[in-house]
Amino acid sequence: MTSLLDRDPAVLVLEDGSRFPGHAYGARGTTVGEVVFTTGMTGYQETLTDPSYAGQIVLQTAPHIGNTGVNTEDPESRRVWVAGYIVRDPSRVVSNWRAEESLDAALERDGIVGISGIDTRAVTRHIRSDGSMRGAIFSGEAAAIDADEQLRIVAEAPQMAGQNLSAQVSVDVAAVTPAVGEKIGNLAVIDLGIKQATVDNLARRGFEVHVLPQSVTFAELKAIDPVAVFYSNGPGDPAASDAHVALLQETLRDGLPFFGICFGNQLLGRALGLGTYKLPYGHRGINQPVLDRTTGKVEITAHNHGFAVDAPLDGPFDSPAGFGRVEVSHVDLNDDVVEGLRALDIPAFSVQYHPEAAGGPHDANYLFDRFQAMVIDHLGKKDANA
Repeated sequence: MTSLLDRDPAVLVLEDGSRFPGHAYGARGTTVGEVVFTTGMTGYQETLTDPSYAGQIVLQTAPHIGNTGVNTEDPESRRVWVAGYIVRDPSRVVSNWRAEESLDAALERDGIVGISGIDTRAVTRHIRSDGSMRGAIFSGEAAAIDADEQLRIVAEAPQMAGQNLSAQVSVDVAAVTPAVGEKIGNLAVIDLGIKQATVDNLARRGFEVHVLPQSVTFAELKAIDPVAVFYSNGPGDPAASDAHVALLQETLRDGLPFFGICFGNQLLGRALGLGTYKLPYGHRGINQPVLDRTTGKVEITAHNHGFAVDAPLDGPFDSPAGFGRVEVSHVDLNDDVVEGLRALDIPAFSVQYHPEAAGGPHDANYLFDRFQAMVIDHLGKKDANA
């Protein structure tokens, strides 16, 4: 294993030609992706294993990373998904009783190319000013590649807009997690990049959670006899996910209750006939203030999204796709971005953030209870009309 003290060279190159030299961290080599920043002070292991970061080089704005090491209990999915990793001051000492190895060793083992020792504040301010952009980390021998050639490699990388990444992160076969306590029924979860904490929260609400591949058909979904459908978080552009939108529209027309988070919120918006757009630099971190308009409560929430729903903020409006009245249920107080949708004539709602908050605040955990109550109420009405 390579030591942090070896100080191999590395450089971060952005598509506008900006260059930030530093030191190799994790695996040596070259990696390309969309460079984004996350403001979480804690939870770096959950960040690295969040499938929503697939295709992205993630910068931690917190300056000191790695002091608690990594373990086999905290990952949110089956692997690390970030395309690359940027930190300012990596810890050379692991100090936590749960640690099983150091972060840099884990990154090297998993082949994740990173860079340390750069001015992460300068990179963050650059992205805040000019927007998220393509970039690449060149470390070790790759750092010596001609600068023009490095920039050419970055310029040939795909833009995040227009990418459908669901197939890269979704399970290939269905996985079932039993309900905890009294069972309400089977829940069809479309895995677009789900986190384990979400599965656990749903199971604790009495759902037998069936995590299904993103390629599932409506007939296959109905075959498990679901009481409701859930769309998870995930990476990519919602405008490139027409098949998931069509599946959701079939679900809504069938009358099944629906709850979506993050990417699932964007897909509900599109299923209702709304548009989506790319944010300049996105929301990523665990400190975003969101107003729940149904209660008037302000919540501190965990976010990881670069796209958002385009919807009227003032009062209910008619769904352009014919699903009745809809309203914006949650709004980000920093920039008025739509953070939640609620259908008023069908049992469906969604939020743009991560209510499981792994890691992060638990202010929004009540949304799982709200979903549970909606499903129970729907089943009661269904039985009454039988």
